[in-house]
Amino acid sequence: MGTWIAPSAVERELCEAKAAGDWAAYLDTLARAQIFVAQPRVQADADPDALRFYPTPQRALVVHTAGMLPAPTPETVFESQSLAWFAKVWTPADPAFLAVNPGSPAEAFLTTTPADLARWRAHARAAPGYGLPAGAVHALFTGGPLHGDIAHGLAVGAHLAVTNGEFWNALAYHGSGYHHERRRLRSSWDITDRPGWLATLEDLLGARMVSPVWEYALRVRRVLASDFAGPVDTEHWRHAAEAGLRRNAERSAEPQLTPDGVTVAQPRPAAEVEGEITGVKRLIGRIARYEQRFRADGVLPEDGWVRSVEAWDHGRASQMARWGLGTRFGTLHEAEKAVLRAGEAARQTYRSWADFSAGYVLGRCLHFDEEEFGEWYRSALRAHLTLTTDPASPWLNIPWK
Repeated sequence: MGTWIAPSAVERELCEAKAAGDWAAYLDTLARAQIFVAQPRVQADADPDALRFYPTPQRALVVHTAGMLPAPTPETVFESQSLAWFAKVWTPADPAFLAVNPGSPAEAFLTTTPADLARWRAHARAAPGYGLPAGAVHALFTGGPLHGDIAHGLAVGAHLAVTNGEFWNALAYHGSGYHHERRRLRSSWDITDRPGWLATLEDLLGARMVSPVWEYALRVRRVLASDFAGPVDTEHWRHAAEAGLRRNAERSAEPQLTPDGVTVAQPRPAAEVEGEITGVKRLIGRIARYEQRFRADGVLPEDGWVRSVEAWDHGRASQMARWGLGTRFGTLHEAEKAVLRAGEAARQTYRSWADFSAGYVLGRCLHFDEEEFGEWYRSALRAHLTLTTDPASPWLNIPWK
């Protein structure tokens, strides 16, 4: 193996199994891994449901595991399948060999006889799962930054990387394959083209997707905490928020001097203002109850509170930059710039990784959870605890500032 450093745990296991001549262990590892096949993008766009085999002159189909993928290019995309899928669809007319990671110490040229396909199926049935396990920290040991500003920006998206079972530091991102990433953006974000991706990315980077009402409530408390240098009672917080909303409503009805002269605004309907006040007071109660649970579960220290929920956008912006690259809506250069911006925006708002994470978890809960403390909360809690305790976590290895 020499001085070769395997890009990830999968390639390391393949390399070790090959060196030991343990081909059963090699197939066990391959059965758990995502296996990627290159496709011309023109062909992939024209026929999204077809995965074509393009053999080498030596009658081998070249495939890669996730850590061995090259940087994304506009012309070529990669689709992901399992060893079980290959065993199911392979026909006698298909290539004679499956070339796994050729040119690397982890390479293998697997024959594809009916007996071989039966062995692939047996290993696939015995595999505990497929792809990187969700809920754990996964990193590229080579091919992805581990330190510095880009790594920091990527680590801002680590909540989603841990939750989804992805490499936290994969800037040259392929995800789970071209069409999988396109389906993700279409179903979860209604993004189907480059303009849609760019607009969403900019909104996330500017923290314009989190509710301004959430931020207003939290900003009122930040001001109170700064003024009184201590804990802020919930009722005091509610009264201050109400007073601020009433002042804003009164100011909106005052005459305004503009280049066109004096503009007299109409006062807002009283019912509208009262409804807004009631909603903010209710929101403050929700936030206080979430924070109480956060303290019990270790998301916040005993006297801690959430500064802002902009982390919910910052974390998603870091991932959105990479999703755009995986779908070819964006370029590697654009993804890098956006990741750096996400990291810097988070630094401007928060004081530590734990501070950032609490804001992210609260934003996710206010958006999805409805105080059910269900899977939306539990998955975010698991990611938080993993990222704040696992020795391999970027949060324990990359300084916040």
